[in-house]
Amino acid sequence: MEKGWVKIFSSDRPFEAEIVKGMLADNGITAVLINRQSSSYNITLPGQAELYVHEKEEQTAKDLVHNHNNLPTGDPNEVSE
Repeated sequence: MEKGWVKIFSSDRPFEAEIVKGMLADNGITAVLINRQSSSYNITLPGQAELYVHEKEEQTAKDLVHNHNNLPTGDPNEVSE
């Protein structure tokens, strides 16, 4: 990765990283998705999908991801913090 980019999110579920990337884009933040999944082991050993943003947008992106992760899921059994 080039200088000036920082990892702000990773998941072993690539679709989740795509959702977060889209949410960041909706808020004007450019994110780069790197899928570290090995195609030869994708069923038994999933890899990590990582999102990187430019360091000048790091704090805003982290705040958005934090807020995104704390959204209610609609699960009545979920405990609020």
